[in-house]
Amino acid sequence: MAPKKAKKKEAASSNVFSMFEQSQIQEFKEAFTIMDQNRDGFIDKNDLRDTFAALGRLNVGNDELDEMLKEASGPINFTVFLTMFGEKLKGTDPEETILNAFKIFDPEGTGILKGEEIKYHLMSQADKFTEAEVNQMFTNFPLDVAGNLDYKNLCYVITHGEDKEQE
Repeated sequence: MAPKKAKKKEAASSNVFSMFEQSQIQEFKEAFTIMDQNRDGFIDKNDLRDTFAALGRLNVGNDELDEMLKEASGPINFTVFLTMFGEKLKGTDPEETILNAFKIFDPEGTGILKGEEIKYHLMSQADKFTEAEVNQMFTNFPLDVAGNLDYKNLCYVITHGEDKEQE
């Protein structure tokens, strides 16, 4: 099972380069190089501390630096750095977070939800959707012939910008 997860993460991280223009990637590379003070190809706690010091902030605590490092999925190389910025700039939560929100309504883990049921919840809970907004969602992400929403594909499109089938 672990090889599947690793393969999925690898595919997701390689896709991050398609999220940005080449000029943006170059700018991120320059920022990464500035932050990678010891030039080992990774941004670590000492690199962050040195970056803050270069910006005039000398009193950064270990807790604050640890919190920053926890935002990464692992050691921060350039691909992880770019992925983190991609998630922040895109304004969406990571795919797993969005999937977990939908899984509340799918205890069996089928990956699909009844269209009418999701419409009801979207229009009656928290930040209520209007009927027009729900209809627009169903126009962009049509229900299948049985009236179900493939929320796994929806989450993929939200976080990657394209259908799994199109890759």
